[in-house]
This record gives sequence, structure tokens and C-alpha cells, in this order.
Amino acid sequence: MAHAKLKRMLESGEFFYAPGAQDMIAATVASRHGFDALYASGYWLTASAYGLPDAGIVSYTQMLDRVSLLARQAGDTPVIADADTGYGGLLNVDHTVRGYEAAGVTAIQLEDQEFPKKCGHTPFKRVVPADVMATKIRVAVEARNDPNFLVIARTDALQPEGFEAALARAELYGQAGADIVFVEAMTERDQMQEACRRITKPVIANMASGGQTPILSISELKEIGFACAIFPALSSLAAAAAMDKAYAVLKAEGIATSPDVPLFDFGQFSRMIGFEEVWAFERKWADAQPSDDNAT
Repeated sequence: MAHAKLKRMLESGEFFYAPGAQDMIAATVASRHGFDALYASGYWLTASAYGLPDAGIVSYTQMLDRVSLLARQAGDTPVIADADTGYGGLLNVDHTVRGYEAAGVTAIQLEDQEFPKKCGHTPFKRVVPADVMATKIRVAVEARNDPNFLVIARTDALQPEGFEAALARAELYGQAGADIVFVEAMTERDQMQEACRRITKPVIANMASGGQTPILSISELKEIGFACAIFPALSSLAAAAAMDKAYAVLKAEGIATSPDVPLFDFGQFSRMIGFEEVWAFERKWADAQPSDDNAT
């Protein structure tokens, strides 16, 4: 079931934002900080689970498995999930929306690239005709069962067709029923301002660290007019940098402890992922456990 929180915030005009969570550890750590939502990025879930690029290689079934685990791990925190192109035609879009909703996702993101899609901040993207994507959005809206389940329509048309075409597509997708629209890979602050000024539906900002879009603060994004934002790459790049540093120190110095490598407290981490409950269970049922001598 989708969380009502994001729709409520969207309708009231309250800005919300979601850091990316590439795996279950990231989702668990993020839960300590009380974010409005978490973002399940196709790029980073694919990289984390399979070590593959975001190039349409991973299937719907594989992504649904990861998204389902993430939504379960997130608990009371809503999950915004990337569903690429919907993994095929209109029937696939219908199936994808129903699957993501059943998995506990609160908002699904669909894009207008041709299959196989590419990461939004890489070259050689191609988009389907605008009316084809608009029909996909209408199918997605009709496929949902929970009124709190949100549909986000992303256009990647800026690179192949230009800014004006991207804005026209975003407006069309909003008219088709998308709750939120997403103009991917804007390269200038002026473009971001113009998009928010001219698009009538709520607009989401993609603060992809290392990508083509300027990284702005939450206050700046609010001032420009965005309704919400995602930070898909933050935790993944931070984790990769930390691991790279730790491995470098181990290789160079031959030791696993160093003031240059901060470590999360192991006991705290164990409790955070649920070991307290395991230990409590073991204490409760200690006398009922069969001994090795009685085992059969």
C-alpha cells in the first residue's frame, strides 16, 4: 500500500525530498535521519546489485525484486522508485505499475526514452514520440489501485530535441495524468527556473551528484519553484569513496584501523539491522533449544 504522506505534501505545496538508497544498508542508515522519502534509482540499484551500467540491461523482474526489498526495509518511509521505460509496451507498463504498487512503492517514475534506455546524464539518448509516452502515462494512471500512489513522468528530450521540446513534452505528460513531471538533465539554473515557471504540474528536481544539472540547496530549489527533489547518487558515491579509502589504507599500511578511515560502530550497526530482536528471541527460547546430544 502506498503511503499517503507524499500525496498530502504534494497537494499542500509542502516541499519534500528523497536521498537515493542503493541497497538495504543505505535504506537502514537513512531511516535514522527521518527523510520524507527514499529514492530507488535504476542506475544505483543496478550497479549495487549486479555491477552493471544503467543501460536497459536489468529486467523488470530483477528491478522489482530490489525495489520490493527496499520498500520493505524502508518501513514507514515512502519509496519513490525508478521504473525506466515501463519495461516495454502498454501492457508492460500496466504490469509494472501494478507490480510496483503491490511491492509497497509510493511513487513510480516512468521515462520517455527508447528501449534500451540509458542513464539520463550520459550521451546518445533517444526518445519515443511524445504521444506514445503520453499514452503510457494514461495507462499507468489507470493501472493504479491506490489513490495515494503517484505517477512521475520523466522526459529525456532535452538532449536529442532541445529545451522547448522537453517542456512541451512535460506539459503533455502532465495533461495525460502524471502527478509530477521531471525534465531530466537540465544544464543551467535558468532552465530549471523556466521549467518551474512554465510547467503547470509539480516539477521534481534531480540533484544527481556528478551529473549535468547544477546541484542546488533545498532552499534554492524551493525558491526556484520545484515541488520536490531526489538525490540519487549521494549515498552511493559517498559509500564508494569511503570503501576506496579504506581499501587503500589497508593495502598501503597493512592495518584495518586508521584515523583516516572512520568506521561505523559495529555494535550500533548490529542493533540497527535487528540483532537485538534475535538476541531477545534466543534468550526467551534458550531452554527449549535441543542439545547436540538430542539432535536427530
